[in-house]
Formats: sequence, structure tokens, C-alpha cells
Amino acid sequence: MKVLVVDDDARLTADIERGLGAEGFTVEVAHNGVDGLWKAREGSYDAIVLDIMLPGISGYRVCAGLRAAENWTPVLMLTAKDGELDEAEGLDTGADDYLVKPFSFPVLVARLHALIRRAALGAPPPMAAGPLRVDFRARRAWVDDAELALTAREFDVLAFFLHRAGQVLSKSEILAGVWQDDFEGEPNIVEVYVARLRRKIAALTPTAVIGTIRGAGYRLS
Repeated sequence: MKVLVVDDDARLTADIERGLGAEGFTVEVAHNGVDGLWKAREGSYDAIVLDIMLPGISGYRVCAGLRAAENWTPVLMLTAKDGELDEAEGLDTGADDYLVKPFSFPVLVARLHALIRRAALGAPPPMAAGPLRVDFRARRAWVDDAELALTAREFDVLAFFLHRAGQVLSKSEILAGVWQDDFEGEPNIVEVYVARLRRKIAALTPTAVIGTIRGAGYRLS
């Protein structure tokens, strides 16, 4: 498993490189946003660990640049800030997950394994619900004939809904089914992802696909 670490903290990157190497990862490092974006575009990685505050260009812009180029390598964003706005901004640029500094190294490893595992799992046959159509093996989704541009985590949330179309799903059920045991943040992260999916789907169809069931959760029509 090959991971790119983009962080300007030389001591931290050395620790991450040494620790991930001991876990069997191959690690490459970049210490600024420009080099990180170039390496991410030119190389082939199973995951990218990306700091937000970088010299040159920020981690937000690096991630946004990758997604604009249709590079969907899973991105785990590191931040020294602990707040919903910071988290939401990272997700809006296309990050798949985030981790607040200082973090536990075993948690970092678990998050990376989870991101990579989801990308490698075998997939069921394509499914459809209303205007939605999902190819699980290719990890692609469409609304009618228009393709949705989804991050790895957004795809996982949509897939979880599709497999349970018509069922009312609580935040805790979605957390347990999508994030499983590798999440230590707030359950409100579900609201962020549902809002992102709704916004992307609404740009392609007037049909309200994911509804809110007051006091209970969400339901895919």
C-alpha cells in the first residue's frame, strides 16, 4: 500500500513515514502544497494524508485541484483546528475523511486501512432507485444520464442508503454502517455528508431523493 504524506512539519512527517513503514506501507513525502499536488497528480497512491496549512498552496486547494482533475484517490485531511467549519470546508473540497492534530498513530493507521479497504472491496451488481443508478464495482453513480462526482466517503454513504432504499435510517445507523469502528468525531458528520449528497443530486434533478424523517433520520425514496 502506497501513501503520499503532504505536511510541512519535518518531524511529524518523519514520524509518520517511520510508523507507516513499520506497518507495511510505502511512504512518499512532500513538504509543501505545490510539490504535494504535483506528486499526487503524477504518482499512483492508495491514499493521501494531507495537511491543511501548507506553504505554497493550502491543503484545501491541493484537494480541490485533484478532484477537478478527476483524481479520486482517498484523501485523509489533517488539521490543527477542531471545528465544524474547518471540517466542512475540507469535505467541500473533496476530502474523504479528516483527523485533528494531535492524533493517535493507531487511529491514523486505522483510518488509512479503512479508506483503502473500501476502495478494494468486492462490489455487488449495479442497482437503481428512482433517478439514481450506482455501479458498485466501478464506484460510479449517475442521476439519469448525468454522472455524480463523489468522493470515496460520499459514495459509501450513498451506497449505504441505496442498499436500504425505503428504510428510515438514524444517524447512529449510518455512522455504524459507513464509518464503522474508525470514527471518533461527532455524529453530526452524517448531516454534513447528507447535505453534500443532496446538493449534488439536486443540481441534476428536481426530485427529492433523500428525505428527512423528523426525529428519526433519513430515507432514500
